Amino acid sequence: MEAQLEQIREQQKATWDKFSAGWRKWDDFTMDWLRPMGEEIIRDLHLRPTDLVLDVAAGTGEPGLSIATLARDGKVILTDLSENMLAVARDKAAARGIRNYETVACDVCALPFADELFDAVSCRFGFMFFPDMRLAAREMLRVLKPGGRLAASVWSVPEENTWITAIMSTIGRYLPLPAPAPEAPGMFRCGRPGFLAGLLREAGFRNATETPVTGRLRCRSKEEYWQFMNEVAAPVVAALAQADESTQAAIKQDVFALIDQQCTDGDTALTYGTVVVYGEK
Repeated sequence: MEAQLEQIREQQKATWDKFSAGWRKWDDFTMDWLRPMGEEIIRDLHLRPTDLVLDVAAGTGEPGLSIATLARDGKVILTDLSENMLAVARDKAAARGIRNYETVACDVCALPFADELFDAVSCRFGFMFFPDMRLAAREMLRVLKPGGRLAASVWSVPEENTWITAIMSTIGRYLPLPAPAPEAPGMFRCGRPGFLAGLLREAGFRNATETPVTGRLRCRSKEEYWQFMNEVAAPVVAALAQADESTQAAIKQDVFALIDQQCTDGDTALTYGTVVVYGEK
């Protein structure tokens, strides 16, 4: 991997390690929100009780731990760049009595596993952050057995994701936010229809298909939404760090006003849009 991409990888590792405490705090809330994408991944994989499954970018453990309860006579290996995030996953597994798993901190672009080892690979919200997505896809293909299945989810286009654009667009009116470089890791990098399926086909996967999964991020209040975004969303925290207290207060007020415009029923429920892609070796 090029030195520039290695630098991006190390920056991401440091970021996820830093925010792991926030993800631990909000884990029940976050996992409930993201459950539909995990369920679609699991449906697509057509899991068998004896499957050996690799969960890439596992974070705090999903959908890998849920997969482990289905592959009860098999095993799931959870991988992530961040050892701190995997520590949360281990605690959750212990609390749920799940034992047919292990965690490995590693880079998806250099998976430390033999060729043709796994029956299935899952990856929920990892692809758009991989420094080299094509290399990552080829590595996933390499470790899959012939006929093995891959299912992965990514965020779709910004217009479908007001849960993040509501706050980031407001920040952008107050602070200069540099535009991401083309192909740079970012939330919406894989969102264009057909993009990720095409990338998988390019890597050598067969029968690549995409399924949209949409819904809403539901918070009990605008204050809860603000707190959540400031404890788990690295781009939000990085941007707001540039603002003084009065500017932060003005941004918060405008975000709340925007939520009121978009949620006319008085609820705090902001839309999300995702894509789940499936492919076979």
